[in-house]
Amino acid sequence: MKMNKSNCEKAEMLVEVLPCVNRFRDKIIVIKYGGNAMINEELKKAVMQDLLLMKSVGMHPILVHGGGPAINDMLKKLKVESHFEQGLRVTDKETMEIVEMVLAGKVNKDIVGTLNQLGGKGIGLSGKDGNLIQARKKYLEKNGEKIDIGYVGEVEAVNKEMLESLIYSGYIPIISSIGMGKDGMSYNINADYVAGAIAKAVQANKFILLTDVEGIFRDYHDKDSLISRITLDEIEALEADGVISGGMVPKVDCCIDASRGGVDGAHIIDGRLRHSILLEVFFDEGIGTMIDREKEGVLE
Repeated sequence: MKMNKSNCEKAEMLVEVLPCVNRFRDKIIVIKYGGNAMINEELKKAVMQDLLLMKSVGMHPILVHGGGPAINDMLKKLKVESHFEQGLRVTDKETMEIVEMVLAGKVNKDIVGTLNQLGGKGIGLSGKDGNLIQARKKYLEKNGEKIDIGYVGEVEAVNKEMLESLIYSGYIPIISSIGMGKDGMSYNINADYVAGAIAKAVQANKFILLTDVEGIFRDYHDKDSLISRITLDEIEALEADGVISGGMVPKVDCCIDASRGGVDGAHIIDGRLRHSILLEVFFDEGIGTMIDREKEGVLE
């Protein structure tokens, strides 16, 4: 029988990933899903395939998502004006109802539907389900004064027992970034912070954020300055120096919080790359930037 070189290479690759499969079997991996990976249909399907493969080899993925573009589209259709303070959407009661409808009703169920159509066992949740995400109202500060931005929240607590019950029953939780306050009201929460809080609560072995950049750079304009691995102290120093700014700030902050809270590895990776999650989980060299809480002096 003539050997097929391509099949032999595939077999070698399976052997190569075996150590990582064994290392993360029965481990929890929290993934923040956003950016182009949520918009591009090909990338969306690849992310769902990654989740299915991880689950099939014994890992326990949890997916957390936002949905800013979908919210913007719906607000525009309904002719509801929206504005931002310090990068956060000011959310009155009407806007909050629309945000919840879009995130928990449409975006979440679309993701669950795609995953289940591919053969998965996805279960869609908002923070209100089972009191999953308890929220407190978030205020901003400007010139020493407290600014009320409406129904915008911060994570106060996570019902980890509920998540553990689901994942060990074979489900993949798909979570929208809506929390519920003690007042019974819904609160819109930055999905990066929700994902980080969940990773910390369940003591995930990996916390992965999908972004639209390759990772963290010493100089964003120099693509050769990508940092593949960095300690907590080093990344906090970069943030203090202003190297990290804009939309990367909440991503770095939630990685730092999760790592200091016991999560083994936090990773910021390029979600524009097909199967980027598998490349990070199944291969030792990984991709993007890893924030390592254990080792010192690994800036590279």
